[in-house]
Amino acid sequence: MGKIYVVGIGPGDQTMMTEQAKAALSEADVIAGYKTYIELVREAYPEKQFYENGMRGEIERCKACVELAEAGKTVALVCSGDAGVYGMASPLLEVAEMAGFTNVEIIPGVTAALSGAALLGAPLSTDFCVISLSDLLTPWEVIENRLLSAAKGDFCIALYNPASHKRADYLKRACSILQRVLPKKTPCGYVRNIGREGCEKKVCTLGQLQDEQADMFVTVLIGNSQTRIAGERLITPRGYQL
Repeated sequence: MGKIYVVGIGPGDQTMMTEQAKAALSEADVIAGYKTYIELVREAYPEKQFYENGMRGEIERCKACVELAEAGKTVALVCSGDAGVYGMASPLLEVAEMAGFTNVEIIPGVTAALSGAALLGAPLSTDFCVISLSDLLTPWEVIENRLLSAAKGDFCIALYNPASHKRADYLKRACSILQRVLPKKTPCGYVRNIGREGCEKKVCTLGQLQDEQADMFVTVLIGNSQTRIAGERLITPRGYQL
């Protein structure tokens, strides 16, 4: 019987991958994942066997990993950021459970909320939440309720999947919902292509954010009532007396 590692490889830059993740990939006989993420690691592990497929192939991918492990292979299922934050840890564990396969280890990674926040300064220094705007698996009504609840709770917010070709106006819609509670001057920022070529960042207000162009490679950070803009950075104080 083999083993499955579910590996969060971070935002894409090899220097931001944990040593634990690198060790799992080195040990693996097969590296599996979404084709875009496979390309991020293929060059560093040219001797490995690879299994890749496209978007919406997640369950097929998990089943393939279990079959390979049952055949005695050590498999590393990779995903960007952290394996447990909108990653493959949950579906893999569910598929493995149905197959009666238990030799699975989850390897954490640096999720976009953290790597994006670091580029923008310190916007998540106190209580925060992460919300995906993708309604592929979550009804929009649920997403809207989560946005409102986070705003009412004065949480700092990280938004994942803010827009796509089919959801071009979702960030604008989210900003409109948040402005039912939050003032337009609320400090915000976003980062595109974290840890990859063409990385860019911008600090703005919530009122300005609604007119920004976003895509699936953008992570949005929204401050709370204490967050302030300091030059090109966001700072959310922790409450220390200075």
